[in-house]
Amino acid sequence: MNYKAEIIAGLAGKENVEFDVPMSEHTSFRAGGKADVFVRATAIETLTDVIGFLSKEDIPHMVLGKGTNILVRDGGYRGVIVNIGDGLDKIDRVEGHPERIKAQAGALLTAVSKKAQESGLAGMEGVSGIPGSIGGAVFMNAGAYGTEMKDILSKVSILKADGSGIEEKNVDDLELSYRHSNIMETGDIVLEAELELEEGDPGAILKNMKEITAKRNQKQPVKFPSAGSFFKRPEGHFAGKLIQDAGLKGITVGGAKVSPMHSGFIINAGGATAKDITELMILVQGIVMDKFGVMLEPEVRIIGEE
Repeated sequence: MNYKAEIIAGLAGKENVEFDVPMSEHTSFRAGGKADVFVRATAIETLTDVIGFLSKEDIPHMVLGKGTNILVRDGGYRGVIVNIGDGLDKIDRVEGHPERIKAQAGALLTAVSKKAQESGLAGMEGVSGIPGSIGGAVFMNAGAYGTEMKDILSKVSILKADGSGIEEKNVDDLELSYRHSNIMETGDIVLEAELELEEGDPGAILKNMKEITAKRNQKQPVKFPSAGSFFKRPEGHFAGKLIQDAGLKGITVGGAKVSPMHSGFIINAGGATAKDITELMILVQGIVMDKFGVMLEPEVRIIGEE
């Protein structure tokens, strides 16, 4: 362990620092290479100290939530992955604002949705089944079944990209659009999100959530590792329909496969490497472009070395 690794271990706690960690263990694709260093940030103070040190020392690093929208290439990540999860996943009602819930970045969307339902607060049903964290959902303005984060988000607390301070921002400050926020450019880190919901009947909300979950399970390949919808929705089109109409449903490269259930999903059908997945992505992009003149843009973030 070099002296910089020793400092990181001192800041985060030795028990929260690992080396040469397979990112297949920390991403929903269950594929990909190793990260040089993997740090679990279990408190805001720890996260601030670690990010501040990495920024000051100009050490490559990236913040990761539940890893549900990312693919690490097989060559791995040369730097530090800072994971936000356990310890930064608290969910509370907002005092004085009965229609608001606040959740730390590591809280699962499913858990926040459950808290909202039990509190008689409606508005999260559409995103209730997205298998990611609140921080990741804000970062990419995640959405499903007619709801995006911008529809329910009130404000966020962020850590500046260099760890120099914490700021509060209103939803309008984030410039949220389809699968985008300006956090993608600033590199700031979501610490906590406050959601503005509506009063409703807990039973009716639960029924709605169950109906949406049933639809998702019927239409999406939830039994296979994936990163959800692989491609962004092109203007005027649906990625899944373009892929299906191009005759690509079920096509494979190695262990990667265009889902026979939903053509918008690339799944790990068994033993897929990151290269399998990216080569299948390129194949799909090329054929769809040739047939329909539409370039599909990945929604999934692809990082690391070949």
